[in-house]
Amino acid sequence: MVNGTATETIERRERPRGAAEHVASLGVANLNPFGDLHTLQHLSARLARSLRGVFEPVLRRSLRTWAEPLVVQRFADYSAERDGRLTAWLPIAMTPDCRALAVFDGSFVVETLDLFFGGTGEPPKTLPSEFTPAAEAMIRRLGQMLARPLATAWEPLARLTFTPGNPEASPAMLQGIDGDDAMIVTRFGLAVSEDALVYLDIVYPVAALKPFAPTLTGKVLGRSAEPEPKWRAGLTRAAMNVKFPVRSVLAEPVISLAQLMELKVGDVIPVSFGADVPVMVGGDRLGTGTVGTSNGKAAIRITELTRLDEEDSQ
Repeated sequence: MVNGTATETIERRERPRGAAEHVASLGVANLNPFGDLHTLQHLSARLARSLRGVFEPVLRRSLRTWAEPLVVQRFADYSAERDGRLTAWLPIAMTPDCRALAVFDGSFVVETLDLFFGGTGEPPKTLPSEFTPAAEAMIRRLGQMLARPLATAWEPLARLTFTPGNPEASPAMLQGIDGDDAMIVTRFGLAVSEDALVYLDIVYPVAALKPFAPTLTGKVLGRSAEPEPKWRAGLTRAAMNVKFPVRSVLAEPVISLAQLMELKVGDVIPVSFGADVPVMVGGDRLGTGTVGTSNGKAAIRITELTRLDEEDSQ
């Protein structure tokens, strides 16, 4: 994991960063047309919880993950924060006309590549000026690993398929993105310890998210929302038609292995059972009943029903 000095190890969520401003100022272009970004922040929190399962197998260590507050800024300002450091810019298609960016620190890419080939994960003291073909393959692999968690996180808002493209080492090489484009930066922290931190950014162009404006500006529904009555009635009818196997065990005699091996056609195994026999539904006891006949067929009359405690039914 990328190590830093004591100053650098302060988590970025504690550093002063510009908020996701949505109130336009006179003479200043409004970068964020969506208003508050609580829905997207909630989505980022969902994604952060799943990142442990993505990166712990890669780094072979336990991680702590979190989502930082969103930031809206011009792409030129965002890319300038990298200060010329080696960075992987990976386009990820959300729809044919909508792309996001996964942005990885170059040190993190080199570290994961070294671990992949059985190394210790220590990046070189001096990073190269560009990525090797093996490093580019690792970047695409990391993008593929992110694709499913991204789709799962977005599922409450829209069903999307995330497809990684080809990584670039320079933001100037990215097609379809201009320096003045407004971007929503979602930043995720990955920490093994206080002195071993790395950050991953998922960057969404504001223009690309406009087709999702109705869902992004909607309220996140809580558990108190009542289901639609017609849907509930249909679900109830479907549940009432589910079939369960009902059986009764009349007897379970026990014999030794020697007797079992000597059994032959015509032998009699004695059984005994009381007036009431257990009635089972699946693997659960429904109650007891009396064996008899009904309309000329063997049947069981229910004599007692087992009451399920509320805790057992949950």
